[in-house]
Amino acid sequence: VQLQASGGGLTQAGDSLRLSCAASGRTFSTYAMAWFRQAPGKEREFVASITWSGARTYFADSVKGRFTISRDNAKNTVYLHMNSLKPEDTAVYYCAARSGSAITTSPTDYLYWGQGTLVTVSS
Repeated sequence: VQLQASGGGLTQAGDSLRLSCAASGRTFSTYAMAWFRQAPGKEREFVASITWSGARTYFADSVKGRFTISRDNAKNTVYLHMNSLKPEDTAVYYCAARSGSAITTSPTDYLYWGQGTLVTVSS
C-alpha cells in the first residue's frame, strides 16, 4: 500500500482544514487507517484512527471534539477533518495503514506511511 497525504497549509487559529490520504492498492478497505503528527523537536504522536469499515474511530484527547476521521473505501481515501484549530496543532501530519481490525495508537503498529503534509496554525 502506498499512501499520499495532502491538504496541509497555513491557516489561522479557529479555522478548519481537511487532510486527505489517498491509497493505492486494491486491499485498502481491509486496512485500519490512522493519522499521526510530529511537531518540531517532538516525537510523533497519535491523532486519530478508524477501522477498515469506518464503524469505529478513536481520537487523542488533545483533538477529541475538534477532529473527526472518515474514509471512503470506494475512493481509497481517508480524511482528517480538523476544526477549531489551535497553534499547538502545528505539525507534519502523517497517514498510516495497518492490516487487521484493531485500533491502535502506537506508530510501531503501522506498516505503511505517507510522506506527511505540513499544517501550520498561526495565532
